[in-house]
Amino acid sequence: MKGLFDFTEVATYFFRKKDPNRKTNFNLRTMHLINKISMLMFLAGLVYLVFKLMTR
Repeated sequence: MKGLFDFTEVATYFFRKKDPNRKTNFNLRTMHLINKISMLMFLAGLVYLVFKLMTR
């Protein structure tokens, strides 16, 4: 059960430092931006569902 609520991967994805040795391009930056937006929307929906179930 403990592994189900382990969000360290998500937190480190949002707050990691940029690697100066890695080359970036527009496609890679866009892909990471879309991933971050989709994770935020998923977490917001999860919070909404939990809140909705708690207020019943």
